[in-house]
Amino acid sequence: MSLKEKFNQFIDNSRHVLSVSYKPTTEEFDRSAKLIIIGILLLGFLGLAIAVVISLLVTGSFVFV
Repeated sequence: MSLKEKFNQFIDNSRHVLSVSYKPTTEEFDRSAKLIIIGILLLGFLGLAIAVVISLLVTGSFVFV
């Protein structure tokens, strides 16, 4: 497959993606934003919990270095 054919295929695929995509409604956007924020907070608390456990196991006290 030549470079020109690959480029044309990329352009066709890009047009297809743009034709089937749509702007989310306010409700969809708000729901997605809330889920993303909840996920970030959960991962942050999980990381903090792991850091505390490791700190307690390694140093024997609650110290962050």
